[in-house]
Amino acid sequence: MKFKINPTLVGFIKKEFVQTLRDPRMRFLLLVAPIVQLTLFGYAISTDVNNIKISFVYKPNDVLMQKIEDRCYHSGWFIPAPHEDANPFHLIQSGQADAALIAPEGGLTRALEKGNARVQLLVDAENITKAQSAEGYLQAIVGEAVEEQTHLKPPAPPIQFAVRYLYNPELQTSVYMVPGVLCMVLVIITVVLTSSSISREKELGTFEALIASPAKPIEILMGKTVPYVIFGMVDMFLVLIVAVLLFHVPMRGPLWMLFVGALGFVINTVCLGVFLSSFVKNMQQSAMFGFLFIFPAIQLSGLIYPIENMPWILKPIAYIDPVFYFVALLRNIMLKGGDLGLFATYAGILYAMAIFMVWVSSKRFRQTLN
Repeated sequence: MKFKINPTLVGFIKKEFVQTLRDPRMRFLLLVAPIVQLTLFGYAISTDVNNIKISFVYKPNDVLMQKIEDRCYHSGWFIPAPHEDANPFHLIQSGQADAALIAPEGGLTRALEKGNARVQLLVDAENITKAQSAEGYLQAIVGEAVEEQTHLKPPAPPIQFAVRYLYNPELQTSVYMVPGVLCMVLVIITVVLTSSSISREKELGTFEALIASPAKPIEILMGKTVPYVIFGMVDMFLVLIVAVLLFHVPMRGPLWMLFVGALGFVINTVCLGVFLSSFVKNMQQSAMFGFLFIFPAIQLSGLIYPIENMPWILKPIAYIDPVFYFVALLRNIMLKGGDLGLFATYAGILYAMAIFMVWVSSKRFRQTLN
């Protein structure tokens, strides 16, 4: 049987290739963006747990605890937490520390000599993997320090750990992941819907009618954004109910903190949707540009992988990502009760970003109208 080439089909295929690759924006999305994303995430994504922030509480003359602290910092697994606040509970609640090792009253060195050595380990169990890794690392380091101190290899662990997992004592994965997923849902809804709304106007040809209308640019912009800010806040309320009732995620902080932070975040993402829509001509490009932002924003936010493990060159990108601040804020409010200092800092950053995004998106939108 002789195979015949369908000239009509070949013509359609050629047309689609030419039409798609004619636009430089589509060429970038199809050929450059995948390489950039793969390179970026190949360096950023790591399941190794290191740079765990740890605080030590002991008396200055406790030689063994000093040795354990030094070994922790030289291991590459731990970094020192701030020492301005002597309360280890507050350090962990505010996110300044991931773990705290507390020596017994008379000192660990003396307790080991008496044969009743016992230390208390406080661990932030918000991230289960990090909490379990911190405990395992410390067990190994303490064993090596004791062996060096006594010059003996004990048959059993010479120091007992009284481990207390804070904020997620049952080590449930959903308690850690659901607040992050809640944030991810808000990003997708607000960015995609806002960008699609404006790009749909362009694709259908009704955007020219908006330009010709007597409405001012600021009125058109607010008319295209305010509804999606309201939709975002309503969705925030709905998914919060599902998170608490269905997945049993605790809500330990005040609701006003949550909604103040959420409003700043939603304004950011809605304005970002407007900004992205100013570069596209149709809904296909809008979807591609939305994905180009959403995927990196989620991966570099600390939602799945802690940013402490990322190379230093990528950390500045994470620190300008509004998703990073809202994820941290959401988890702190829901799981830890909402540290006022962390709330003021992160909410302030979100609103500063929101003001900047309102200015940038409105300027771009006016240029599009003109």
